[in-house]
Amino acid sequence: MRKYIKHISATILIAVLSSCSPDFLEYVPEDRPTVNSWYRNESEIRQATASLYGRVWWSVNDQFSWLTGDVMAGDMHHNWDQEGQFFYMSFNETNQYIGQGWVGFYDVISFANLIIDDMPTIAAGYGVSPEIINAGLGEARFMRGIAYYMLVEYWGEAPIIERPAEKVASGNLLLPRNTTANLYEFARRDFVFAAENLPGTDIPGRVTSWAAKGMLAKLHLSLAQRSVGGGGIGTANDFTIAANYAADVINNSGRVLNSSYEDLFKVQNEHNPEILFAPQLINGGWGFGSSRQARFARSTLVTGDATAWGSGKCPTVSLINSVLVNAEGRTDKRRRAIFMQSGDFYDYIATEFGGYTYNIVYRDADGVALEGATPTITSLKKQIIGNDKDNGGYAITNQDSPLDIYYLRLADVYLLYTEALMGSSNVLSSGPGLATLNAVRERAGLDPRTSVTYAQLFNERRIELALEAQSWLDVKRRYYRNAQDAIDYLNSQMRTDRYFRIDASDALENDPAGYELVPAGQTSSSGETNNDPVVVFTTEKMRLPIPANQVVINPLLGSSHEAVEYEFN
Repeated sequence: MRKYIKHISATILIAVLSSCSPDFLEYVPEDRPTVNSWYRNESEIRQATASLYGRVWWSVNDQFSWLTGDVMAGDMHHNWDQEGQFFYMSFNETNQYIGQGWVGFYDVISFANLIIDDMPTIAAGYGVSPEIINAGLGEARFMRGIAYYMLVEYWGEAPIIERPAEKVASGNLLLPRNTTANLYEFARRDFVFAAENLPGTDIPGRVTSWAAKGMLAKLHLSLAQRSVGGGGIGTANDFTIAANYAADVINNSGRVLNSSYEDLFKVQNEHNPEILFAPQLINGGWGFGSSRQARFARSTLVTGDATAWGSGKCPTVSLINSVLVNAEGRTDKRRRAIFMQSGDFYDYIATEFGGYTYNIVYRDADGVALEGATPTITSLKKQIIGNDKDNGGYAITNQDSPLDIYYLRLADVYLLYTEALMGSSNVLSSGPGLATLNAVRERAGLDPRTSVTYAQLFNERRIELALEAQSWLDVKRRYYRNAQDAIDYLNSQMRTDRYFRIDASDALENDPAGYELVPAGQTSSSGETNNDPVVVFTTEKMRLPIPANQVVINPLLGSSHEAVEYEFN
């Protein structure tokens, strides 16, 4: 089926542009005649749906998701080339990573549509039960729902594609953008179908009805916050619907918070009972695993190979300060799992050398700096798992870390529940929503809150989900709720502030006291200037532009054409 998938995927993309190795990632047929003799039983259906969990997510996960979800949100300091345009908010419709994200989500949609269109009729012809057919459809529609939910949150308007073969046959290759409300409704219908037809339990890695209900909670919360901001989409009742879905997951799924936050991000624990949905990544070469370690890791001392491109990446001063403010004088156990700071020791990384200790600058015996200071004298930790000897022999090379990328965790749902029960108020003082917030804080080693404000809840989510490409989605909900408040938050980050040495001749290069924070455009006491600009957010940057090359191919995607209503069946 892969050749067929590739052929149809290309056709669909023309319409769009003109518009820990998991056991279940198995062989799928490679040609169209075989498709007609496939889907004969549950095993073959599940082999086909397995294609939706892995490599199809590569174009999204490789760079787009963290550039938009973490860098654009102001959690990661990263200023290199077109990637750095998300840090400076200087991107436009020609940015290559915006193009990769757009195409990547439609890759997922095209793979899902193949199964949705072909499988039911063929399987029914072989006598496969409706329950098995609908479970397979549930997986495909869940994945398609994720893609459309992300499209609406990042771009606002985009073409909806169903039954692509009919469109190709009719020559209908130029598809217009559909409205924001349409995209939410399309994703909602896919999630509802998945929630009603997926099983409550399955083998590790497979999505269940609880994953769909968790996404429904998130989607309805977006609608609810839009109703607060007066955008004409969603109603106050969406808060109730979101709360009900979240409560169902929390109370009835059997899922629990993993006892250790840091252990969530180790390969041996990636199928822990907190994870609701994550693309299943394998140690199978470029495109099959995760490139996050290669892109985030500070040096080859951490990765054990030549792929370590994170020497200049680090948490922003804003994120670091958020951790301190939220901890209220306590030590947040999550911090060392999110980013490394001077003196941190990790006994499960570089184990052949007795572990890895983070130094602001690390020099060899000859005084040569093998690891240098980052702009915030810290480095990224989450998504970094070490070398093959640290991970049961996995040869972690060529950007293929086997650590799954989490899209939905139970802790996320816990905090969505808090947000839903807070509703349009700015404070929650009691009830189960406060209890779920405090469960997340308890795992982090923090004191419980007797009440929580919206800003405190936002900050809690920012820390809990840091470097998981989720932060921008929270920023968008804050924007829907109160646009000026969200813009003010983004403009208050001072994300380009960075540290400089006070006196390069002293012995304090590995002591934070040897550095001073210098705001953008100002000069340090030693005469070094922070030449970065102050980043200014405007409402125009709250949606990504549709990639320029797509508009060239299909002018209907351009701003001169209004989005149209989708005709739902």
